Amino acid sequence: MTKARVGILISGTGSNMEALIRAAEADDCPYAVAVVISNRPDAAGLERARALGVTALAVDHAPFGKDREAHEHALDAALRRFNCHVVALAGYMRIMTPFLVGAWEGRMLNIHPSLLPRHPGLDTHRRAIEAGDAEAGCSVHLVTAGVDEGPVLAQARTPITETDSVESLTARVLAAEHALYPRALAEFVRSRAV
Repeated sequence: MTKARVGILISGTGSNMEALIRAAEADDCPYAVAVVISNRPDAAGLERARALGVTALAVDHAPFGKDREAHEHALDAALRRFNCHVVALAGYMRIMTPFLVGAWEGRMLNIHPSLLPRHPGLDTHRRAIEAGDAEAGCSVHLVTAGVDEGPVLAQARTPITETDSVESLTARVLAAEHALYPRALAEFVRSRAV
Protein backbone atom coordinates (compact mmCIF):
# COMPACT_ATOMS: atom_id res chain seq x y z
CA MET A 1 0.00 0.00 0.00
CA THR A 2 1.35 3.42 -0.96
CA LYS A 3 0.80 5.73 1.98
CA ALA A 4 -0.15 9.37 1.62
CA ARG A 5 2.61 11.66 2.85
CA VAL A 6 1.36 14.08 5.50
CA GLY A 7 3.04 17.29 6.60
CA ILE A 8 1.99 18.45 10.07
CA LEU A 9 2.10 22.13 11.02
CA ILE A 10 2.39 23.00 14.72
CA SER A 11 3.07 26.02 16.93
CA GLY A 12 3.29 24.47 20.38
CA THR A 13 3.60 21.20 22.29
CA GLY A 14 2.20 18.96 19.57
CA SER A 15 -0.09 16.58 21.46
CA ASN A 16 -2.37 16.14 18.43
CA MET A 17 0.74 15.83 16.27
CA GLU A 18 1.90 12.96 18.49
CA ALA A 19 -1.48 11.24 18.16
CA LEU A 20 -1.19 11.44 14.35
CA ILE A 21 2.38 10.13 14.38
CA ARG A 22 1.56 7.22 16.69
CA ALA A 23 -1.46 6.24 14.58
CA ALA A 24 0.75 6.27 11.47
CA GLU A 25 2.90 3.54 13.00
CA ALA A 26 0.13 0.97 12.37
CA ASP A 27 0.73 -1.14 9.26
CA ASP A 28 -2.80 -0.53 7.99
CA CYS A 29 -2.68 3.26 8.43
CA PRO A 30 -3.08 4.87 4.98
CA TYR A 31 -0.78 7.81 5.75
CA ALA A 32 2.79 8.39 6.88
CA VAL A 33 4.05 11.56 8.53
CA ALA A 34 6.69 12.98 6.20
CA VAL A 35 7.63 16.07 8.20
CA VAL A 36 6.59 18.25 11.13
CA ILE A 37 7.06 22.00 10.67
CA SER A 38 6.63 24.74 13.25
CA ASN A 39 6.49 28.49 12.77
CA ARG A 40 8.21 28.76 16.17
CA PRO A 41 11.77 27.41 16.58
CA ASP A 42 11.18 26.96 20.32
CA ALA A 43 8.02 24.84 19.91
CA ALA A 44 8.26 21.82 22.21
CA GLY A 45 6.55 19.70 19.56
CA LEU A 46 9.66 19.77 17.37
CA GLU A 47 11.68 17.73 19.88
CA ARG A 48 8.64 15.57 20.54
CA ALA A 49 8.43 14.73 16.82
CA ARG A 50 12.15 13.99 16.59
CA ALA A 51 11.90 11.69 19.61
CA LEU A 52 9.23 9.78 17.68
CA GLY A 53 11.55 9.43 14.68
CA VAL A 54 9.98 12.11 12.46
CA THR A 55 11.91 14.86 10.69
CA ALA A 56 11.02 18.19 12.31
CA LEU A 57 12.05 21.69 11.35
CA ALA A 58 11.18 25.29 12.02
CA VAL A 59 10.20 27.83 9.40
CA ASP A 60 10.29 30.81 11.74
CA HIS A 61 7.71 33.47 10.96
CA ALA A 62 9.61 36.21 12.85
CA PRO A 63 12.14 37.11 10.09
CA PHE A 64 9.24 37.72 7.70
CA GLY A 65 7.75 40.44 9.90
CA LYS A 66 4.21 41.25 8.84
CA ASP A 67 4.57 39.57 5.44
CA ARG A 68 2.54 36.45 6.23
CA GLU A 69 2.40 35.37 2.59
CA ALA A 70 6.19 35.37 2.24
CA HIS A 71 6.39 33.12 5.30
CA GLU A 72 3.78 30.84 3.75
CA HIS A 73 5.79 30.58 0.54
CA ALA A 74 8.66 29.25 2.65
CA LEU A 75 6.29 26.83 4.41
CA ASP A 76 4.86 25.67 1.10
CA ALA A 77 8.36 25.10 -0.29
CA ALA A 78 9.24 22.94 2.74
CA LEU A 79 6.05 20.88 2.43
CA ARG A 80 6.75 20.29 -1.26
CA ARG A 81 10.41 19.44 -0.56
CA PHE A 82 9.14 16.55 1.56
CA ASN A 83 6.65 15.50 -1.17
CA CYS A 84 3.61 16.00 1.06
CA HIS A 85 0.18 15.09 -0.30
CA VAL A 86 -1.86 16.36 2.65
CA VAL A 87 -1.30 19.00 5.34
CA ALA A 88 -2.64 18.51 8.88
CA LEU A 89 -2.76 21.51 11.19
CA ALA A 90 -2.23 20.42 14.79
CA GLY A 91 -2.23 23.46 17.01
CA TYR A 92 -0.91 25.73 14.26
CA MET A 93 -1.73 29.18 15.61
CA ARG A 94 -1.44 31.40 12.55
CA ILE A 95 -4.28 32.71 10.41
CA MET A 96 -3.44 31.79 6.85
CA THR A 97 -3.49 33.94 3.76
CA PRO A 98 -5.33 32.95 0.58
CA PHE A 99 -1.99 31.81 -0.86
CA LEU A 100 -1.43 28.79 1.41
CA VAL A 101 -5.13 27.95 1.66
CA GLY A 102 -5.35 27.97 -2.14
CA ALA A 103 -2.12 26.02 -2.62
CA TRP A 104 -3.48 23.15 -0.51
CA GLU A 105 -7.19 23.53 -1.21
CA GLY A 106 -9.04 20.32 -0.46
CA ARG A 107 -5.89 18.78 1.04
CA MET A 108 -5.44 20.73 4.29
CA LEU A 109 -7.20 19.64 7.49
CA ASN A 110 -7.49 21.21 10.92
CA ILE A 111 -8.81 20.09 14.29
CA HIS A 112 -10.80 22.60 16.31
CA PRO A 113 -11.92 22.20 19.95
CA SER A 114 -15.63 22.84 19.48
CA LEU A 115 -18.61 21.41 17.65
CA LEU A 116 -18.40 23.67 14.64
CA PRO A 117 -20.09 25.83 13.53
CA ARG A 118 -20.51 26.67 17.25
CA HIS A 119 -17.65 28.58 18.86
CA PRO A 120 -15.12 29.13 16.07
CA GLY A 121 -11.91 30.89 17.05
CA LEU A 122 -10.31 30.92 20.49
CA ASP A 123 -11.41 30.26 24.09
CA THR A 124 -13.97 27.69 22.98
CA HIS A 125 -14.37 25.81 26.27
CA ARG A 126 -15.09 28.90 28.35
CA ARG A 127 -17.55 30.09 25.72
CA ALA A 128 -19.34 26.69 25.64
CA ILE A 129 -19.70 26.64 29.44
CA GLU A 130 -20.88 30.27 29.59
CA ALA A 131 -23.41 29.64 26.80
CA GLY A 132 -24.93 26.82 28.86
CA ASP A 133 -24.22 24.24 26.15
CA ALA A 134 -25.10 20.66 27.08
CA GLU A 135 -22.10 19.34 25.21
CA ALA A 136 -18.78 20.38 23.79
CA GLY A 137 -16.45 18.45 21.54
CA CYS A 138 -14.12 18.76 18.62
CA SER A 139 -14.32 18.95 14.84
CA VAL A 140 -11.98 18.00 12.03
CA HIS A 141 -12.58 20.22 9.03
CA LEU A 142 -11.10 21.22 5.72
CA VAL A 143 -9.28 24.54 5.83
CA THR A 144 -10.84 27.34 3.79
CA ALA A 145 -10.30 31.09 3.69
CA GLY A 146 -12.66 31.73 6.64
CA VAL A 147 -11.38 30.87 10.12
CA ASP A 148 -12.86 27.50 11.19
CA GLU A 149 -15.46 27.72 8.40
CA GLY A 150 -14.44 24.78 6.19
CA PRO A 151 -16.59 21.68 5.66
CA VAL A 152 -16.69 19.47 8.76
CA LEU A 153 -15.38 15.96 8.12
CA ALA A 154 -15.85 14.42 11.58
CA GLN A 155 -16.84 15.35 15.12
CA ALA A 156 -16.64 13.88 18.62
CA ARG A 157 -19.02 14.99 21.37
CA THR A 158 -18.24 15.47 25.06
CA PRO A 159 -20.97 16.19 27.63
CA ILE A 160 -20.57 19.30 29.77
CA THR A 161 -21.30 18.58 33.43
CA GLU A 162 -22.47 21.00 36.09
CA THR A 163 -19.11 20.71 37.83
CA ASP A 164 -16.99 21.30 34.73
CA SER A 165 -14.32 23.97 34.79
CA VAL A 166 -12.57 25.23 31.69
CA GLU A 167 -9.62 23.02 32.66
CA SER A 168 -11.61 19.81 33.16
CA LEU A 169 -13.53 20.30 29.93
CA THR A 170 -10.32 21.13 28.06
CA ALA A 171 -8.73 17.87 29.24
CA ARG A 172 -11.71 15.73 28.17
CA VAL A 173 -12.03 17.40 24.78
CA LEU A 174 -8.29 17.07 24.17
CA ALA A 175 -8.53 13.31 24.81
CA ALA A 176 -11.38 13.20 22.27
CA GLU A 177 -9.23 15.14 19.78
CA HIS A 178 -6.42 12.59 20.10
CA ALA A 179 -8.83 9.79 19.17
CA LEU A 180 -10.74 11.68 16.47
CA TYR A 181 -7.98 13.32 14.44
CA PRO A 182 -6.04 10.19 13.40
CA ARG A 183 -9.28 8.41 12.49
CA ALA A 184 -10.61 11.38 10.50
CA LEU A 185 -7.30 11.86 8.68
CA ALA A 186 -7.16 8.16 7.77
CA GLU A 187 -10.76 8.25 6.49
CA PHE A 188 -10.03 11.40 4.50
CA VAL A 189 -6.95 9.84 2.87
CA ARG A 190 -8.81 6.61 2.03
CA SER A 191 -11.80 8.46 0.57
CA ARG A 192 -9.67 10.71 -1.63
CA ALA A 193 -7.15 8.07 -2.69
CA VAL A 194 -4.57 10.78 -2.06
